[in-house]
Amino acid sequence: MITKTRLFWTTLVLALVSSGALAALPTSVGGQAVTSLAPLVEAAAPAVVNIRVTQVRRNPFGRPGEVGGAGSGVIVDAKNGYILTNHHVVGEADEIQVSLIDGRTLDAEIVGSDAGTDIALIKVEADDLTEMPIGDSEDVRVGDFVIAIGNPYGLTHTVTSGIVSALGRTNISRDGFEDFIQTDASINPGNSGGALVNMSGELIGINSMIFSRSGGNVGIGFAVPTSIASSIMGQILDFGEIRRGLLGVNIQSIDREAAETLDIDVEGGALITRVFPESAAEKAGLEVGDIIVGVNDKKVTSAAELRNTIGLLRSGDKIDISYLRDNKSRSTSAELGRAEDQLMSGADIHPGLAGASFAPSSTSSDSGVEVTNVEEGSPAAQRGLRSGDVITAVNRVLVRNLRDLAAIAENNRILFLLVQRGDRSLMLQIR
Repeated sequence: MITKTRLFWTTLVLALVSSGALAALPTSVGGQAVTSLAPLVEAAAPAVVNIRVTQVRRNPFGRPGEVGGAGSGVIVDAKNGYILTNHHVVGEADEIQVSLIDGRTLDAEIVGSDAGTDIALIKVEADDLTEMPIGDSEDVRVGDFVIAIGNPYGLTHTVTSGIVSALGRTNISRDGFEDFIQTDASINPGNSGGALVNMSGELIGINSMIFSRSGGNVGIGFAVPTSIASSIMGQILDFGEIRRGLLGVNIQSIDREAAETLDIDVEGGALITRVFPESAAEKAGLEVGDIIVGVNDKKVTSAAELRNTIGLLRSGDKIDISYLRDNKSRSTSAELGRAEDQLMSGADIHPGLAGASFAPSSTSSDSGVEVTNVEEGSPAAQRGLRSGDVITAVNRVLVRNLRDLAAIAENNRILFLLVQRGDRSLMLQIR
């Protein structure tokens, strides 16, 4: 089971892992003999904060009540009070409080949040903050020593050590855009939003998830690399929102068996099944039946891999695409469009729509929202949505485009979708 951790603060605890099953301490850092990680911890820990959130919910009888949660965050800009954390820690919070290692408690506000990458940026007003320098996660290698700092089970500023176990982990969550760092540094409930730190004291990842059957640490944790976190933070600060790149195609995976059936000489890739009008793909000359096998010299072996690669880029980014047409290798370049203009993930709209993707109706740009894909077993599938459905109204309000759908869903926990399916209409309830 993949569990998004809920984090807490407390005392400084340094867990030095020395058994054969886990990572031993490095013998030197920067040419200096290492006898303790204490100097590193003392420098890094003040930049990690405890986050407590309060959310107002209504019970089945309609009465409002408060629920609380907790997590961690990392101060990355002391002057402006900016703190990186996870979307799942603060994304639905009505009130946020941040506690510092010096005992201060501050009110915080959300600057921006992105469910797709599970990254959020919050802000506090305070002097004398300590920030953590952001390292380049592209330089991280499997086997590098790391420490994780967070607040597991309410034990504030707990520190654990380990190594980078793997890089580029994907398919961890259903709807996210992923390129996780995997680590065996102990991460438990309460560590979410905390820091994964290299031996230079630099932030290289935001701890986000654990793999566990019991809910506790089993040596498999995942952190969002700073390459992604920094990009999301930059978009929030530059635009006030996330401007995720979009190629503008529907795709499906091609594996070796499918390739043999189609008599195509390729081991894997993403088969284009639809090209949206005026999209980046159409402008780049891509066609239905083309198989994308690479983006920016990075191999693409599946539809999920292509979706992930494009989704982690900004709108306006220029990319090089390698593809097959009629069994011949070709290449083109494209300038990515904006996902919010042409395609949206159901997880970004409402939890009950997770697993579905939505686009403007293919019959008209102003006549509803089309369900372009529904993943088997997803929340959207369980609630009755099917690929090809067209949503024409929500809660008796006309839906003309994606922005209408997102705006209505933002303010309503329960959605009643009026759906056109072929020649008949039906109503679906989404919770």
